[in-house]
Amino acid sequence: MINLVKALAGSLWSTLAVVTVISAIAVAIAVTGFDLRVSGGLALYFVIWWILLFAVLPFGVRSQAEAGEVIQGSEPGAPVMPGLREKAIWTTLVASVVLVIVSATFPLAGL
Repeated sequence: MINLVKALAGSLWSTLAVVTVISAIAVAIAVTGFDLRVSGGLALYFVIWWILLFAVLPFGVRSQAEAGEVIQGSEPGAPVMPGLREKAIWTTLVASVVLVIVSATFPLAGL
């Protein structure tokens, strides 16, 4: 799975395509399966995705000081290779699962 995500994150366009397709599938499942409106499903997905992005961002980050490659004039704590495309795909995958779980609990809570 890790190698597949790395391959899909190879270019900006493939990353955008993967994020769009997975997001559309997740919102479609939430809308059709759990009686959400499209606007509500999109809004809920956006909030979940944004919160999870900040949870995923620190994973696998090495600072310039840790790598021993401090570029003069930059902060030593700045990341060497942040891997933002891969993290966008991972965030999308996790947010899709969370959206379906949250949408499934709405009827149980009477919402």
